[in-house]
Amino acid sequence: MSSELRLRVSEAADLTPAVRRFVLRDPDGGALPAYEPGAHVVVTVPAGHKRGYSLVEPGGARPREYVVCVRRDDAGRGGSASMHRDVTMGTELVVSAPANGFPLEPSPRYLFIAGGIGITPIRAMVRRLRAGGRTGVRLLYLTRSAAETPFLNEFGGPEDTVHHSDGHGPLDLWPHLAVPDDDVRVYCCGPAPLMRAVRTLTAHWRASRIHMEEFTAAGTGMSLPFTAVWAPDGRRVPVPAHLSLLAALRRAGVRVDSSCEAGVCGTCRLTVLDGEVDHRDAVSTEKERLGSMVACVSRAGSPEIVVGPYENEEPV
Repeated sequence: MSSELRLRVSEAADLTPAVRRFVLRDPDGGALPAYEPGAHVVVTVPAGHKRGYSLVEPGGARPREYVVCVRRDDAGRGGSASMHRDVTMGTELVVSAPANGFPLEPSPRYLFIAGGIGITPIRAMVRRLRAGGRTGVRLLYLTRSAAETPFLNEFGGPEDTVHHSDGHGPLDLWPHLAVPDDDVRVYCCGPAPLMRAVRTLTAHWRASRIHMEEFTAAGTGMSLPFTAVWAPDGRRVPVPAHLSLLAALRRAGVRVDSSCEAGVCGTCRLTVLDGEVDHRDAVSTEKERLGSMVACVSRAGSPEIVVGPYENEEPV
């Protein structure tokens, strides 16, 4: 069962005009729950929203701090704005224990592709591997401009390509992906257009060698219409391809709590009583996936699914 921690912000500093780095520590100075590269935490921001942020340091068994970087999105739903506006040194925040839906798997060689703030989990992986003396760790880091590039000074080695589109246009990824190689794992994190491009350009690779994580869990996979049956009263709710299960249920008058609406907090989790699930969230454990789904992003994997309120029945 994931636990919640109350952590204090010990450092807060801008890395770029839009990206701020936050260091979170236990107020009593204790060690924090372990994590590995690729992990994220869910932060309850002062405005009340829950948002998932990748941990940017390599982690380990007894970390003394969690470090996250938050890009301010003025067109978003308020979570990043609250982090930038309301959080300063000394602020205490409720933070989940780390979860990892984007783990670093063993491989002879790696190709990491990061777009913008997608560098955050990638940085943790690259630092872990290179600190251990690994070679064959290549990085393609794509941003709009040098001024908008967090950790720019860290990636100037012979295996790093840092590309700014403002004066050069988009980077041609095909030369890096044209020849599939079972000795290479490709890790990609970034905005949806980058993810789509990498998926297309690696269609001829073995699927097990490609690892993707978008900024949010939403927007992954093909969306097909289905019917949801609300178990408490048997109400049948059509869920069209363009609408989430959460939104469809609300339109039908079913009240479902939510917060992030991006698949990273689990607030809108529902019990699944019948039917198959296409899980698209980044927060569920394997046990949770057996009998529940996150309604804001996950969809039915069958034409019909029966769902109801979620009750966490952990053993006493």
